[in-house]
Amino acid sequence: MTQQETKQFIQSAEWQSIAVELRPSANGTGGVKPFYCSRTFKFSPGDKFECSVINYADAGVKVPLIKIVIKGHNQWQGEHPVAKGAYSLDYTADEAYEITPLHQAFADAINQAPTTGLNKWEVGVTQDIKAKAFPAFGLAEGQIYVDYDLVYILNDLLFMGSKHVDGRAFDKPENRPTNLQIPLMKK
Repeated sequence: MTQQETKQFIQSAEWQSIAVELRPSANGTGGVKPFYCSRTFKFSPGDKFECSVINYADAGVKVPLIKIVIKGHNQWQGEHPVAKGAYSLDYTADEAYEITPLHQAFADAINQAPTTGLNKWEVGVTQDIKAKAFPAFGLAEGQIYVDYDLVYILNDLLFMGSKHVDGRAFDKPENRPTNLQIPLMKK
């Protein structure tokens, strides 16, 4: 598929995780911990996207911890070498970066970190951290988060980049993924 065909194809549906995903996540001390999640993506004309992630404490998805909703714009960066028809795509969270704690222990944990411009975290209450300092996610005041990723379509499945085994985020162009992860399917 060309870049334009890929863009049109991903706008044709809402995309969701096939099953719970296990992704490596840096734990802030140089180690890696499991990150269990399910994701939903929507792409719209005007290079807009909305991504919703539910993070779970367990692989059986019995204990939801947090819901993250990121809204913003895509910037297409051309072909990606992982596969013919793959494209580098940047997700800029310039509309919203919403956090909703779903478990009291998670709310208690993020309430321990110093923040400015945010209310006390409560279960079921959403706050937008866009351009706000949020140490738990490594965000600085005024920073608009960008995820440097990739997309690839095969057999009506949407593949994105696989997280690095050391848990590094896709927060810099040099951290763009080099592998594909488990695909998303049409909802």
